[in-house]
Amino acid sequence: MKNNFTEHDSLHNEYLNRIREAAAFISAKISGKPEIGIVLGSGLGNLVNIISEAIEIDYRDIPGFPVTTVAGHAGKLVYGDLGGKKVLAMKGRFHYYEGYDISQVVFHIRVFRQLGIENLLVTNAAGGINTEFKPGDLMLITDHISFFAPSPLRGRNFDEFGTRFPDMCHAYSKELIEIAGRAAEEIGITIRKGIYAFAQGPMFETPAEIRALRLLGADAVGMSTVPEVITARHSGMRVLGISCITNMAAGVQEQELNHQEVMDTARMVEEKFTSLVEKTVKNWTL
Repeated sequence: MKNNFTEHDSLHNEYLNRIREAAAFISAKISGKPEIGIVLGSGLGNLVNIISEAIEIDYRDIPGFPVTTVAGHAGKLVYGDLGGKKVLAMKGRFHYYEGYDISQVVFHIRVFRQLGIENLLVTNAAGGINTEFKPGDLMLITDHISFFAPSPLRGRNFDEFGTRFPDMCHAYSKELIEIAGRAAEEIGITIRKGIYAFAQGPMFETPAEIRALRLLGADAVGMSTVPEVITARHSGMRVLGISCITNMAAGVQEQELNHQEVMDTARMVEEKFTSLVEKTVKNWTL
């Protein structure tokens, strides 16, 4: 037993060192301190094109950083100005279904916090469960369902970041949801609000699974975001989540699901999504 504890301590310290090394590398490449971290989901990466004075870093160059393997995730970290704020944007994220350990899936969130970032905007492409939704809708995430998610906090607690048993009553900041809602009104965008359910993937859910999730109260489903949000909240970060409803979930409509539809719809709503994020970041209170 003693040897197991020693091994766990060694792995814990190694992980912390990797976080610090990655943060130090990024810090040396940028000027100033990033105020908001942004994670961009499938097909939503073109938001970085409106970041001014941009500095781009390839994931492959960052020590300890995983490499994304999914179409629509470019694998670039972009730092610069957006809406009058200093942002650090992930053009592509890491998924559990890619084969990564859950600690690798949320590695970037730990690095964000090590850099001093206290605010996080997570975005994703999601399947619509709520039958009032339609492809192309944007949904502000008010809560999530993560029964089926491997916990990123499993194992020895990272006391350096947060408490052993973090509260999740307000995983998504009510204040930031209100700010995003007002931003949508100001630019004339209809916005949805709802609960996001995490599924491990990479297969799309079955119609029976979607019926079950609907009964549980889910409005949308996807294969990301929840582990990142749990990790961010563990570290005391404020979180805003936005889902792009790129397709209706299995069984809602009589058609097979495919990733190309996800990408096509994300491109279709690119201008609307970009406008919402830019306006929201501009109004974001730090």
